[in-house]
Amino acid sequence: MIVGIEGKVEAREPTWLHLNVGGLIYEVNVSLNTSNTVAGKEQVKLYVTQIIREDANLLFGFADRNEKKMFDTLLKINGVGPKVAQAVCSTFTPESFAKIVAAKDVALLKRVPGIGPKAASRILVELADFIVDGSTAEGSAAADHQEAVMALESLGFKKEAIRKALAGESGDTATLVKAALKKLQRL
Repeated sequence: MIVGIEGKVEAREPTWLHLNVGGLIYEVNVSLNTSNTVAGKEQVKLYVTQIIREDANLLFGFADRNEKKMFDTLLKINGVGPKVAQAVCSTFTPESFAKIVAAKDVALLKRVPGIGPKAASRILVELADFIVDGSTAEGSAAADHQEAVMALESLGFKKEAIRKALAGESGDTATLVKAALKKLQRL
């Protein structure tokens, strides 16, 4: 699996780059935000999500780690494919997207090409706990909460049950998971 790519820009358009990496030229799909970040640079380094399908092997590149996280998180939602996720990344920065999710702003999310009212609502429900990586104490607490949610989901618990179990809990990831497991055991 390819997770990063560094190379010389051979050709560019707003939504893709051709990168020469040791003599091989790769087409990397990029959001408009990433395209603006790497504009004018001859040598670029990108974080990559590789999508392998029956008919294609696609690379999606990101200049920012949080933008890659946003893209990968969106792909996990039923009905959201790579092109829609790329459109969201082109429309919003990770920070503004986190604010939209926190505010549950359906109208703003519907502005993204390819997202209607149903898809916008589904995205907001599925990503209720989306946060961007930050170094503040508040961001750290939110990151611990998000990690606890992901750990409990990987154990097979439903999102709604996890939300109820974590309500009012605080602490690091391990403390949150232990407290939630105690509550979930009683449900």
